[in-house]
Amino acid sequence: MTWSLLSLVPLGLLTGLLSGVLGIGGGLVFSPLLLLVGLDPHHALATSTLAIVPTGLGGTVAHLQSRSIPWRAGLAIALGAGFGALLFSHLGFGMAGWQLLSLQAAMYGVLAITICPKPVEAPDPSPSLPLVGLVGVGSAAGMLGGLLGVGGGLVMVPLMVRLLGLPVRLAIRLSMLGVLTAASAATVTFLQDGRALLPMGLTLGCCAAVAAHWSASRLNRVPEHWLVWMLRLITLLLALDSGRRALGLLLEVLQGATALA
Repeated sequence: MTWSLLSLVPLGLLTGLLSGVLGIGGGLVFSPLLLLVGLDPHHALATSTLAIVPTGLGGTVAHLQSRSIPWRAGLAIALGAGFGALLFSHLGFGMAGWQLLSLQAAMYGVLAITICPKPVEAPDPSPSLPLVGLVGVGSAAGMLGGLLGVGGGLVMVPLMVRLLGLPVRLAIRLSMLGVLTAASAATVTFLQDGRALLPMGLTLGCCAAVAAHWSASRLNRVPEHWLVWMLRLITLLLALDSGRRALGLLLEVLQGATALA
């Protein structure tokens, strides 16, 4: 058991680097990784959410230390994300594994197409940020986090850029805070119903938290178009992977039904 957990350390560090610079919680990497080591979809998605909590905390602390998160906007998206995650964290338990993975694949595919940079970055975040819109974005991401075991960062960043007109870097910073809130709320449910595996989730998450703090503090050094293309590439690869896994599980279900008939 100890050696299997130690093997997750470098993967947690790699995920944390991506998390801090892209505003994602790491669920998009944690979930496929946990499926690969043999967890079923329900336990993989729940344990992924648990791992997102320390990861999101590491990145959020870095942004708070640099005072780069407007407090009203941060509060709005955190409230929306927490509410959405609590409301929908029970729904995934009643769905088949192939259905959860199919939803993931569809979500990643849509995001890969829609992610794009804002043409001109605003010089300074102001109190006139669309607070109601941020609550809505946080709620949507929290819903997906509670249902699919992802932090919602890949949902929040495109929505904030495309629909609310926020600069990419500000969207990434707010996304990290929303991810932390949504994952924390959903994890409470997942621990209560026994889906989240504590040792594995904490090993991944704590390693990722260290790397996320380091990379989040260096976000301004990364060109905006690099951020956009990294997000596009990751979402496309994950759409293909989730779709492949969903199809495999569906075929197993159909074969079992045929055998019984």
